[in-house]
Amino acid sequence: MRLAIQEAMRAAFPEAETRVARFYALQEYHLGWRDSSLQPASGDAGKLLRPQLALLACRAVGGRTEQALPLAAGIQLAHDFSLIHDDIEDNSETRRGRTTVWKLCGLAQGINAGDGMLIIAHLSLHRLVDQGIPADVSLRVLQRFDQTILTICEGQFLDLSYEGDLRITEDDYLAMIQRKTATLIASAAELGSIVGGAEKTSSLAFFRFGESLGMAFQIQDDILGIWGDPKITGKPRAADLYRRKVSLPIVHALRHADNSNSADLEQIYRQTQVSDVDVDRALEILDVAEARRYCEDIAAHYHQQALAALDQVQTGGNESAEAALNQIRTTADGLRGRKT
Repeated sequence: MRLAIQEAMRAAFPEAETRVARFYALQEYHLGWRDSSLQPASGDAGKLLRPQLALLACRAVGGRTEQALPLAAGIQLAHDFSLIHDDIEDNSETRRGRTTVWKLCGLAQGINAGDGMLIIAHLSLHRLVDQGIPADVSLRVLQRFDQTILTICEGQFLDLSYEGDLRITEDDYLAMIQRKTATLIASAAELGSIVGGAEKTSSLAFFRFGESLGMAFQIQDDILGIWGDPKITGKPRAADLYRRKVSLPIVHALRHADNSNSADLEQIYRQTQVSDVDVDRALEILDVAEARRYCEDIAAHYHQQALAALDQVQTGGNESAEAALNQIRTTADGLRGRKT
């Protein structure tokens, strides 16, 4: 499935004239298809969670996965577009252990590469008609896809607006990650089922499943960003604390720690740079506020909501569809309490 997705992603790219070949090569570098010299390479493609969910959702309602490959490719390319721009807006110099696109080629070309990848993602969805998907269904998928991208941009707006804001509430934070992270996972599952011919009940169930799974996924990321094992995650100890990232554990601790601890945590986060001693103190405050357990409980709640939504999917007793639905459940279970 992973190989088929990447082949569909490659198929979405146009033939490039020599003058603009570097434009596409920069995008392929981000995808791991080229090295820093822009020569062909084989790099880490990431989890490919979203496109795999799209294909499995298509099969779970009786559709053929090959018909949904242009959608799967477009979903992943849209995700990677958001990562290119995310790296620019967060001033991140590395991703997956490699130099980010904008750092490699400059800010302006990095923005342009991200813009180009979004359009290629969109063009990939136009190939659904070539796979025999009716024009009205393809148009519906395109409309929902564009709505999803706009929602992601809303989420990024909120993320940038909340940066360093220690007054945000838990509801504010959850509204942000619902848009920025959960909506694309929700859309992948929903649109995959639509391509597969799902009834409205099933497509809505898949959307609710993906949205809840996305919320649990991001909250688990928040947990790993502070308490993840560096030997497993490949990231520094308590990386999000050194970055002064206002994630859910911090939002919770600021509201639920006693006045002294809350004031100390706020003071640490208002510094331009934090020391090892500061990080140790922050960890102590989070521990007293039981922030980790609280976040684990919230993630578990969303995970249960995701599984409950799957029970509403109608497979019609089709053996292949049931197998796909079970594979989705297995995937969701594998993400619960993940260590990386």
